[in-house]
Amino acid sequence: MIKVAMTSVYVDDVTKAHAFYTDVLGFETRLHMDLGGGTLLVTVGAPEGAQPDLQLLLEPGQGPIAEPYRAALREAGLPCIVFSVDDIEAEYERLRSLGVRFTHKPQEQGPVIAAVLDDTVGNLIQLTQPKG
Repeated sequence: MIKVAMTSVYVDDVTKAHAFYTDVLGFETRLHMDLGGGTLLVTVGAPEGAQPDLQLLLEPGQGPIAEPYRAALREAGLPCIVFSVDDIEAEYERLRSLGVRFTHKPQEQGPVIAAVLDDTVGNLIQLTQPKG
């Protein structure tokens, strides 16, 4: 069986992204390593043992591959990643109370209710909850 072990999201600033993804979104730090020369290797994941084998790499977003990709996603208004939540209305209110900016509030989109937020480090992120 093949499973996803790690995926990445390009960010403007790994340190700032780490703070946002842990302190605001609620992920836990899985790996935080200084590789020298100002380069950090940072992964986060779902807290409390949920998805213990899945990590999100906070990848530096500079360079000839990342920059055009990120700019195209942003220009199109597309999220770079989608996270699921159990109660999207509660999560929307919690995050708004922490100052998170949403580009659209929860609304029905096919089989899910979805909202899109700005992660403060160059990306849009979609939150989803299955309808019903």
